[in-house]
Amino acid sequence: MASEPVNVNEFRELAREVLPKMYYDFYTGGAEDQHTLNQNVDAFRRIMLRHRVLVDVSRIDMSTIMIAPTARHQLAHPEGKVATARAAAACNTIMVLSNISTCTVEDVASSCNAVRNILLVYSFLSFYPAYWGSSHQMLSAEKSGDKAIVLTVDAPRLGRREADIKNRMVAPQLKNFEGILSTDANSLYDPSESTCLSMWMTLTLHDEGSKVEAFVKETFDASLCWEPSVKILFGCLNEWLRSPCDVRDPATVPNGYIPSLQVREAERLNRNENSSAARIAEQFLPLLRRVCMQDIEWLKSITNLPILIKGVLTHEVARKAVEVGVAGIVVSNHGGHQLDYTPTTISVLEEEVDAVGGKVPVLLDGGVRRGTDVFKALALGAQAVLVGRPVIYGLAANGEHGVRRVIKMLKDEFELTMALCGCPGVMDITRSHVRTECDKLHSML
Repeated sequence: MASEPVNVNEFRELAREVLPKMYYDFYTGGAEDQHTLNQNVDAFRRIMLRHRVLVDVSRIDMSTIMIAPTARHQLAHPEGKVATARAAAACNTIMVLSNISTCTVEDVASSCNAVRNILLVYSFLSFYPAYWGSSHQMLSAEKSGDKAIVLTVDAPRLGRREADIKNRMVAPQLKNFEGILSTDANSLYDPSESTCLSMWMTLTLHDEGSKVEAFVKETFDASLCWEPSVKILFGCLNEWLRSPCDVRDPATVPNGYIPSLQVREAERLNRNENSSAARIAEQFLPLLRRVCMQDIEWLKSITNLPILIKGVLTHEVARKAVEVGVAGIVVSNHGGHQLDYTPTTISVLEEEVDAVGGKVPVLLDGGVRRGTDVFKALALGAQAVLVGRPVIYGLAANGEHGVRRVIKMLKDEFELTMALCGCPGVMDITRSHVRTECDKLHSML
């Protein structure tokens, strides 16, 4: 019998053994040269620890590791995010739930036996002011007991992920747009809504799709689309075009139901000027790519939940976000999935912390593989860290139990690091406990 893994890297190897290459590459790969992806991890290795001795560390107090939003957990394990959520609840760890999901937020929340430690991540793809879909998602999040909204702002377009292109990446079709729509069609269908919206709901949720199929056969190339459910989407958009309303009117367009991974298909259709769908794509692409500060203000107007923004790498954006009233900042480069050659998250963390001036908490996402990494991030000013890929490795290796093991590993390593650095509590971790490359350079001047 193979020995149990003793660190996150060994869980990664287990995931490699059990996952199809297409899915393993999807989880582990990054954009273009994967420079940012690799440097996210390597940057932590270049930070040295300055430990303290002769300190009473017989009792350690810590709670700073969260599960980052990652899409498509069901590709790693049949139970998907439900298994991850159960592990998070068992470990008393906050999970940030991505809305690119194969299950609804209600399903995930109910799986945790009423332990309300699940946050819904609300990403750019389903965000456009004054449309009905966003309001519905906010209501679902609030009713499910979610504690906050995390708005991902760094993906107005998808990064070029060459491994996915080579593998011709596809994912299982969603039956009812789980994670985006409620599975209860009757709770969504509202006769008082516009004719166009009602027709879209009917076609999508009740599968009255003969016209959809005919349209798809003429215009859809499955080999170019990441997600087969775009068939239904663009079939319905075709019906909208024939209806007596302007699809650019946010009051009549449920733009929030458009999964982000369909942007490339919209771009392809937009280039095909002879296609009827080209006119739709031309109108929808600006909506798919929109996220700005005014939109955050609108989002605040429809929910009482605190809103954090994820994807900040510069002090300018951090300051503006604080000005519009966000409740927190997540320093993130999307795990190296979006724009390659962006700075590593740990290297810009202090810049963001200084920019917000203690007005809101700053969290770090990206590159955390060891408990020492957690310690380094906190020493540089983060209130907590988000962990994504290691959780997926654990999920792929052994479902809920695997996720529990990964979280426990990181917590145990972090606790040991705190003890050896003379820090009985998180508040005892200070900037003086680490030495960065910049510190080394300054000492030479």
